[in-house]
Amino acid sequence: MKVLVTGVAGQLGHDVMNELHKRGYEGIGSDIAKEYSGIADGTPVTSMPYIQMDITDAQAVRDKITEAAPDVVVHCAAWTAVDLAEDEDKIDKVRLINAKGTEYIAEVCKNLDCKLVYLSTDYVFDGQGTKPWQPDCKDYKPLNVYGVTKLEGEKAVDERLSKFFIVRIAWVFGKNGKNFIKTMLNVGKNHDRITVVNDQIGTPTYTFDLARLLVDMIETDKYGYYHVTNEGGYISWYDFTKEIFRQAVELGHPEYSEDKVSVVPVTTEEYGVSKAVRPFNSRLDKSKLIENGFTPLPTWQDALARYLKEIEF
Repeated sequence: MKVLVTGVAGQLGHDVMNELHKRGYEGIGSDIAKEYSGIADGTPVTSMPYIQMDITDAQAVRDKITEAAPDVVVHCAAWTAVDLAEDEDKIDKVRLINAKGTEYIAEVCKNLDCKLVYLSTDYVFDGQGTKPWQPDCKDYKPLNVYGVTKLEGEKAVDERLSKFFIVRIAWVFGKNGKNFIKTMLNVGKNHDRITVVNDQIGTPTYTFDLARLLVDMIETDKYGYYHVTNEGGYISWYDFTKEIFRQAVELGHPEYSEDKVSVVPVTTEEYGVSKAVRPFNSRLDKSKLIENGFTPLPTWQDALARYLKEIEF
């Protein structure tokens, strides 16, 4: 099986390439830079085939994917800077990447009759209530530009293809890139008091674990919409921070102990308004995974423990 992966300089694309190599599949990485620009961590992705591709260039997408002739495209590339997406001068660019770029990729997949995995987000919903969102729910009311454009990407896939996996994820962290864990570790090291919101609820997703499941998916024809996060229950960003620091102390970093840094829970309103409206309810129902025979991800607590041992902090 030959698999083309977009966005390999990001957290998830990096791990998908490594998972493909682990299973003996032919992986081709792509991103906008001329050469692979992710972390040089010695994993297979750094030496696997790579092609430069600007997904907002319809002709380039058509030519390069057609030439690669993959059996599957795993589309990880996206504009993910949620607040920056709200800037008036950025909206068109965000739409070009998240919606039009996805449309161009879907068109080529249709022509080649290959499978497409599109990574989406809980931000396609309005984030209200407490009930977990179902993968086949169509009650879309995105709250911000990022959510709107990712939903447009979903529709571009659904309207053109039958052989697709639309996989919504939330609270993503991985080794290759910036994320909440790295931010909290940095802030906690330099402050004796930090405030973290406790009224936004969801579950973290470790890209290393997610990559395994995505490759499990493309080995099947069980197409459709899925929700994927790690197991371990729903938590707030405050809960997540407390566990990050607790595990950091266990790993020999006393600077994150409660007597060194105080983590204070606050509401989103108390924390302050960000450019982009954030969802309060990021709970994703993942039962469809088990119903279709897929192995769920490990708990987020276990994922965090493995991740902290992987990174330098």
